[in-house]
Amino acid sequence: MFRKVLVANRGEIAVRVMRACEELNVGTVAVYSEADKNAGHVRYADEAYNIGPATASESYLDGDAVIEAARKADADAIHPGYGFLAENADFARQVQQADGITWIGPSADAMEALGEKTGARQAMEAADVPIVPGTTDPVESAAEVEAFADEHGYPVAIKAEGGGGGRGMKVVRGPDEIEDQLDAAKREGAAYFDNDTVYLERYLENPRHVEVQVLADQHGNVRHLGERDCSLQRRHQKVIEEAPSPALSTSLRDEIREAARRGIAEADYTNAGTVEFLVEDEAFYFLEVNTRIQVEHTVTEALTGIDIVKWQLKVAAGEELTFPQSAIELDGHAMEFRINAENAAEEFAPATGGTLETYDPPGGIGVRVDDAVRQGDELVTDYDSMIAKLIVSAPDRDTCIARGLRALREYDIEGVTTIIPFHRLMLTDEAFNAGTHTTKYLDEEVDPERIAEAQQQWGSEASEAAADSTERVTREFTVEVNGKRFEVALETDDAPQITADDDGGQTVERPETTEETAVGSGETVTADMQGTILETRVAPGDEVAAGDVVCVLEAMKMENDIVADVGGEVSDVPVAEGDSVDAGDPLVVLE
Repeated sequence: MFRKVLVANRGEIAVRVMRACEELNVGTVAVYSEADKNAGHVRYADEAYNIGPATASESYLDGDAVIEAARKADADAIHPGYGFLAENADFARQVQQADGITWIGPSADAMEALGEKTGARQAMEAADVPIVPGTTDPVESAAEVEAFADEHGYPVAIKAEGGGGGRGMKVVRGPDEIEDQLDAAKREGAAYFDNDTVYLERYLENPRHVEVQVLADQHGNVRHLGERDCSLQRRHQKVIEEAPSPALSTSLRDEIREAARRGIAEADYTNAGTVEFLVEDEAFYFLEVNTRIQVEHTVTEALTGIDIVKWQLKVAAGEELTFPQSAIELDGHAMEFRINAENAAEEFAPATGGTLETYDPPGGIGVRVDDAVRQGDELVTDYDSMIAKLIVSAPDRDTCIARGLRALREYDIEGVTTIIPFHRLMLTDEAFNAGTHTTKYLDEEVDPERIAEAQQQWGSEASEAAADSTERVTREFTVEVNGKRFEVALETDDAPQITADDDGGQTVERPETTEETAVGSGETVTADMQGTILETRVAPGDEVAAGDVVCVLEAMKMENDIVADVGGEVSDVPVAEGDSVDAGDPLVVLE
């Protein structure tokens, strides 16, 4: 087993991995950005290293910085968690080639084979796993999309090879949409995954989303751990996951589980992974393989009693799976509720700030909470909006729903807006309770007024910063320990900076009060949420009309068109593609 594992992630998943390490008597190392210097995963780890500024591309996505931190800490393994570098085959290979460091995950070759969607389709087809009609070669032109639609009909899904969770996927419902949607899918693929290659699939109108958890060791053993149902989604992002699926017949359940195990075995895959399927009309089709641990692995753990993260560590260390396939049973029912800092009544817009003035998670039999936040923490808005996960298990689905309602009522959060009211609404929803909902249900059938009423009845508002809030100041000192000198930065509240003057004395530097300067004049189009600028569509001198799209903002893994409320001439565009912006930041100025 390893001596010390660096977790190349943040938040609740970093703490989850560290807890597994602690139970195996393995030391833990955290990495953090400037935005996360006071974060929960930093507090939990045995040691922690700063790897860059808040921007993910300069910190959590900087593979060189992560490996450098591992060397500084003398870590002998790296666990990527999920997100960030978890499915980056180049980074996995970089770790595999680093002397003395083990990659806790599938090999880079397996990640490349199954992580890219066209390769995964080819591998599954070879293993006799049903796949949705589509292309196994990349698509380059609008003419190819049109030819595919002529053969299979509309709608057609254009998907980025490296995509997932709705990112890099566009749906074409008619020939007049092909060009725009093809360009958008390629643009998202390049922006999110540094790969603008796309492929095509027949778009299923009303499917269920069912996935199978798998574990495979280096000795040829492959096990499935049953399926999960992730059909309750908003814009392809999961919000509630459960196991087992309430929609499968016994025969279909067995077929899906065995297909996943067979496909993974044929692909020469090791460690943990998830095979995802779409289910429609008693037929199932391969969707993709997630070559990492999943957010919702917790529901499988709740029902099987198997610690999947521990097995990731053990498999990476060369150990053999000790349980046969026949020993795997899903005993009871479990659900996971993503506790996102979002306002469900405002189309799940991410919170732009707040402080956890109250944070009191639920407990009791059958209740688990995975988190990395504590009361008094400030919300970090630079990354994903999920702050915790609530997992509830019970002997059957009805009891699980009742227990979930109890736990959600107990979950006391003040100062940060969350989607807990939405979860409480869903557990009283007729279609969800009957298990008949599909991936389209939330986006197309649930009345937004019901969500707004739930938010008003059970929701909490974001805290506002006090007018006399203290200022945090960083002081730099040189200290000497056993003859070795260190540069130390000390952060304090509401204290002036102290520097040495030319005579060796000390000068107190107080911050100057300055007036904020407005960007340009006239009407300003501002960001309504934190995110990254994917595309600017106007330049100074352009004429725009009310309703025109002026730029495209990526937030919460989704592409959002930013439109002008009024018409006018563009006088200033103070942002560029790739810039990170906060809610309220000026994007375009109109005269």
